[in-house]
Amino acid sequence: MREGWKLETLGGICQIKPPKREAKEKLSDSDLVSFVPMRNLGLRQKDLLLNEERPLNKVVGSYTYFADNDVLLAKITPCFENGKLGIARNLINGVGFGSSEYIVFRSKGNIDPEYLFYFLSQDSFRDDGARVMTGAVGHKRVPKGYIENYPIPIPPVHEQKRIVAILDEAFKGIDKATVNAIKNFSNVHELFESHLNNIFISKGEGWVEKTLEDVCVIKPPKNEAKKHLADTDLVSFVPMNKLGKCRKDILLDTDKPLADVTGSYTYFANNDVLLAKITPCFENGKLGIANNLTNGIGFGSSEFIVFRSKGEIDPEYLFYFLSRDSFRSEGARVMTGAVGHKRVPKEFIEQHAIPLPSLSEQKRVIRETNKLAVKTECLEVIYRQKLTALTELKQSLLQKAFVGELIIEDTPNIKKEAVA
Repeated sequence: MREGWKLETLGGICQIKPPKREAKEKLSDSDLVSFVPMRNLGLRQKDLLLNEERPLNKVVGSYTYFADNDVLLAKITPCFENGKLGIARNLINGVGFGSSEYIVFRSKGNIDPEYLFYFLSQDSFRDDGARVMTGAVGHKRVPKGYIENYPIPIPPVHEQKRIVAILDEAFKGIDKATVNAIKNFSNVHELFESHLNNIFISKGEGWVEKTLEDVCVIKPPKNEAKKHLADTDLVSFVPMNKLGKCRKDILLDTDKPLADVTGSYTYFANNDVLLAKITPCFENGKLGIANNLTNGIGFGSSEFIVFRSKGEIDPEYLFYFLSRDSFRSEGARVMTGAVGHKRVPKEFIEQHAIPLPSLSEQKRVIRETNKLAVKTECLEVIYRQKLTALTELKQSLLQKAFVGELIIEDTPNIKKEAVA
């Protein structure tokens, strides 16, 4: 820490959870205030989304109070870990109310709100907090003591403002580069998606249209495995998390004896195509082709749909057909079931039409698509790496800032690095 800086605690430098009576003393019950639900708190974005206002008497009871220039931080999982954080500004009548899951920080005068915002944006702060969260699964919160006692380096206010100005300028360049990388990544995906749609929409001469049920055995019977293997023989086991996003290859988990998996799991064999049928796995494109299975047989999630070619469709051709965004969009619209457990109907799968050329033409389509898929994946890897590098650059700058290593002469280099 640089000379002239002090090490304080968040509780020592800030008033945490200012009292609601301030709003009552300032405003009447019918006066309007800004209302900010959790969804309006961005991910490490300074400005809150202000699109709702309510009378004071409608919010003062159960919601969290804050005012202009207060810093808000989500304290509940997963919002805390995701970095939901912002600065309250331009509030109606200078007053706001929002989620009871907010922690509110108000400067006691020796810390700039934007300096605090950047400090709380550090991955290290959230990682430390995530390790000490308490409460039931899905409702864990950062402890009050963790927040109040967390150490923060405090330079003079003029130095805080200088640091904020440098970070603002650097982050602006990084954010611009991030937007461009996301756009380029999206363009690459859209190009590949367009190629797939052209194949299956622009049917060639001699192509016929059949249903998936016509060309595939859907959900082959488990007794096939029992005919060829003993109960103690090993088979591949593939849980849902081993099925990738529109990736041909399936990650194989530990082998299990046949007797341990035949009861409640889904059966498949080499060259079968697997597709997740439950939300959100279906919409996310969890899909693959079973290969290199132990003893040629696998079992996995009961939420898999299994397709086995009857002979007139190549598994890779089917894989590319099912991997299209348009197929998943159609399926998502007809899903049924309780929220969080919706599934694609059996009828949608069985009766879904697929354009089918000869096997030799399917092989040609597969060869061309494989070539484009390799190029697409290479470009996607490049843009993923770019996005990761930009995120890491932000954290590197924050780390420098709070140990006093961020100097004004760094600004041109930071900007150059951010937009490279």
